[in-house]
Amino acid sequence: MSSRTIVVGYDRSTDAKLAARWALDEAFRTGQPVEFFYAYEWPIWAPAASMVPTPAVWPDEATRQAIKDTLAEAVADAQRSHPGVRTTIATADNEAALALVRRSADAGLIVLGSRGHSAVINLLGSVSAAVSAHAQCPVVVVRGRPDATAPIAVGVDGSATSETALAFAAGEAAIRGVPLLVIRAWKPAGGLWAESPIVTHAVTVKERQPFDDLVAAWREKYPQLDITAEAVVEHPAAALTQLSATTQLLVVGSRGRGALRGMLLGSVSQHLLRHSACDIAIVHGAAD
Repeated sequence: MSSRTIVVGYDRSTDAKLAARWALDEAFRTGQPVEFFYAYEWPIWAPAASMVPTPAVWPDEATRQAIKDTLAEAVADAQRSHPGVRTTIATADNEAALALVRRSADAGLIVLGSRGHSAVINLLGSVSAAVSAHAQCPVVVVRGRPDATAPIAVGVDGSATSETALAFAAGEAAIRGVPLLVIRAWKPAGGLWAESPIVTHAVTVKERQPFDDLVAAWREKYPQLDITAEAVVEHPAAALTQLSATTQLLVVGSRGRGALRGMLLGSVSQHLLRHSACDIAIVHGAAD
């Protein structure tokens, strides 16, 4: 596991507190430090009819002190609940998503709540979506408090990014002492082929062989880990969403083989960020 800092986006919202708890639990397992990070999203004030450029108006000293007090309170709570975890605080004068993306260049992990103060009710927060797409390190979006004994699941598709996701998932399962489920989903045939007699709706031995070889290699790397492999004919987003009901963490690459070149977040990842029933990790890796 990385020794670099776990950065948690913190704004004192309920979701941010869940994210902080996740980050602290992870730090307790790995020995990494945790940074409570707050970005000033302050409006720019300027007369509507003015033609003269007006500088941004950032928070006054009282507001800055209130934010520091909020972060200090988070650190104090962390020292009580996780006394062995090293914690720091940091602030940035910038839009939250942009500030967190920049911070990700040196971080080991970014941890966010699924929604923040500015998010529309029942919709994925714009900060979570943007950071998941553009971060340079893995991003975990926390959606609740799942069963700590439940397995971790990872979706693979043969792309370089999905193999990076598999490495992350195996490390997480090993350090938590829980089973790992590796799933490979092939999209079912559509259109004219859907009703063709040559379509069996099953994965052939030849199709499955590279997947089985991949899983076998990871079983050798982690002989102590209970690794289960599942190959299905189903849309990957649907298969992984269904799995999220019985897992504690769902891990996927930022984009797989189905993503258009240049996309920063594949359609499967976008779907899971909105519909996963458990916490989700988006892992960035080499483009395929």
